[in-house]
Amino acid sequence: METRTELYPPTEPYDCGMLDVGDGQLVYWEARGNPEGKPALFVHGGPGQGCTPSMGRAFDPDRYRIVLFDQRGCGRSTPNVSDPAVDLQTNTTDFLVDDMEQLREHLGINRWLLCGGSWGSTLILAYAERHPERVTEIVISAVTTSRRSEIDWLYRGAGRFFPGEWDQFRAGVPEADRHENLLVAYGRRLADPDPAVRYEAASNWMAWEDAVLSLEPNARASSEGPPTDAMVAFARLCAHYYSHAAWLEEGELIHCAGRLAGIPGVLIHGRLDLSCPLDTAWELAHAWPDAELIAPADSGHRGSVTKRLLLLAALDKFGPQ
Repeated sequence: METRTELYPPTEPYDCGMLDVGDGQLVYWEARGNPEGKPALFVHGGPGQGCTPSMGRAFDPDRYRIVLFDQRGCGRSTPNVSDPAVDLQTNTTDFLVDDMEQLREHLGINRWLLCGGSWGSTLILAYAERHPERVTEIVISAVTTSRRSEIDWLYRGAGRFFPGEWDQFRAGVPEADRHENLLVAYGRRLADPDPAVRYEAASNWMAWEDAVLSLEPNARASSEGPPTDAMVAFARLCAHYYSHAAWLEEGELIHCAGRLAGIPGVLIHGRLDLSCPLDTAWELAHAWPDAELIAPADSGHRGSVTKRLLLLAALDKFGPQ
């Protein structure tokens, strides 16, 4: 097969819906590509990023049945956590894994390929280690397992490279709260009844995320213009999940990676990724017998030409011939 260098053309969903997963939650999903093709689920990052049509364009629409979904609380799923009245008690990793299983059953899929990156890699691994019989292959474009050590690096340790931006991030919460868990303090502000407080907190959160990625060759602001409800939902879910270390035992996803034996995997992780340093991907690759780690030297956390080519090659390799 000829090596592909560009994403596949945009497609329109041939089916979509709102899946009632319980707890008053409706999860948005859509299917693109070939209804008779190989099932593949794209798992978005964040938490709280939501899915976009472009996330499915690395899959050949003639060979794949491409499923996208918005994780509970964000995107087109309801209720949206940008509303401070929305309780987050039923928004945890266990609930998201169960949502994925309900979606698989709803769509009548026996086994599917999983693809995603960043937070999506944590959710992919959590799902696959609990339901390995339902997974054909895994392709991850940026690896994180949401260990406390990884979270502490992203929201504190990386401040050694950006001391000014780190001070600004800390200044985004009241001085009295700066000595407790900063993520918990942000979570309170992102659920404040006053929208001005929520929007300011979301802007500060996004500014820090941009700062950590600012040294990458293709660095760009993650959001342009004034803060939005989507930014509030993103930041609120990030603060919620990461202040609880995603409700995972420390190191759980790496310690339990032996459960993935027999599942082929490709881990694509840029060496310049300062938000999620390469050592996590390295540890995972050594704990997962069937994973291949590729670490392009010219790439960071965000997408790049090299990462796009590697992603296309992995998905073309795993697609029906």
